[in-house]
Amino acid sequence: MSHFSIVKSNNEARRRRRRALLNKTAVAVILQQQEARYVDLRGQYCQLNDKTPAVSLFFGDGDLKKDFRLSRESVNALVEALVDEHIHGWGRELEVAVFLYWLASATSYRVVSEAFDVPLSTVHMIVHRVAKGILQIYTKAVCFPSEAELEVIGAGFAQLAGSPALNRVAGSIDCSHIRIKPPGEYKEDYYNRKLFHSIQLQAICDHKGRFLNAFVGLPGSVHDARVLRWSSVYVQQLYPPPGWCIIGDGGYPCLATPICLMTPFREPVQGPVQARYSKHLSKKGKVCCGEGLRDDETRWRSIFLKALEVKKT
Repeated sequence: MSHFSIVKSNNEARRRRRRALLNKTAVAVILQQQEARYVDLRGQYCQLNDKTPAVSLFFGDGDLKKDFRLSRESVNALVEALVDEHIHGWGRELEVAVFLYWLASATSYRVVSEAFDVPLSTVHMIVHRVAKGILQIYTKAVCFPSEAELEVIGAGFAQLAGSPALNRVAGSIDCSHIRIKPPGEYKEDYYNRKLFHSIQLQAICDHKGRFLNAFVGLPGSVHDARVLRWSSVYVQQLYPPPGWCIIGDGGYPCLATPICLMTPFREPVQGPVQARYSKHLSKKGKVCCGEGLRDDETRWRSIFLKALEVKKT
């Protein structure tokens, strides 16, 4: 090979390296420009409009119960309890606000989007993400009490009922119907005595109405007593512990085994002793759980007042 050919080949190789370097530099500049543009757009996208009433109320000092159905202390506790496994520009506080507003108002995603001035798709994403986050902390919030807490619960029921004879009550039980859109198959099984399609929710609560256990999923046509017999509390004898009892209304049977369940005497009662017992038991016994469920029905309207689209399984 001649000297001229070697020089020409070397020059061509240098030009190829130079073009490759320029191409890499150009690509890097373009990527930087796109990243900067994305950051700018993301900053504008995630910018809160504090002039909207919902945002100004939530981040202000006012009472949240009217629009968000929880006290500010409860909202702050929920925000702290949620596991933050993602990085999102809106922030966990706003996500909780959007979720609670949707849950309490029973309105559409579009209305919530306008109330907070955030995109419609973001509302959909937030609702599902916060719901999954709440499910992750479910077992921490809904659990059976310790031995020391049982003593407090028993004293609380005795005070509510106005009788020290109820100081061994460990909880009250009741059922509620969650309205659903009827499935295509076996829809008559979900048609309840209140004349709508539903699934059953059984809950055990303490004297303050705090949920200790929940069992959900049976069709609405199933009686409360049968729901109890299908629940893990009954089958596995999970609660109450020996020496304690739970109380319920007349829809439940009075049981000594496999769990201890006390109910009022059926009318007409026989004698003043039965009348006094039923009076104290019905005074505040089932109200703690029954009225707590009724309160939740009016508080979380997106669950209890709207027909949910759920899978039977």
